[in-house]
Amino acid sequence: MELLKKQPTAKLPEKWFTGDAWADVLYRGEEPSRTRANAVHFAPGARTAWHSHGLGQTLYIIEGIALIQSRGGTILEAHPGDVIWTPPGEEHWHGAAPDHFMTHIALWETDEVDWLHHVTDDEYGGPHHNAGA
Repeated sequence: MELLKKQPTAKLPEKWFTGDAWADVLYRGEEPSRTRANAVHFAPGARTAWHSHGLGQTLYIIEGIALIQSRGGTILEAHPGDVIWTPPGEEHWHGAAPDHFMTHIALWETDEVDWLHHVTDDEYGGPHHNAGA
């Protein structure tokens, strides 16, 4: 057993995020492990760019209101305790609602992420529904 020291919180790059977002690395497995886990904190309105993960991604909403969309799909509104699974290769984005901070735990394997263009304000402001409803 090993107690892992907490790494400093990192501001996430404008290249991949709109608005202010920060990450705390919770776990980064070393070979042969591929496990990755981050707590990601979004300011109101902040969001990722469109992207996909080679082996998929799971998000566990900790606090606030999350907005999540897969390419061509409806924007889902998720709340604390909701779990979102995005399959391998599916283009998507996620972030905070315009009037709430949001934190999620992001779980994925490998660093195989295909970062695409930023989510436009029109895309972000599109129709959405409550994922838990």
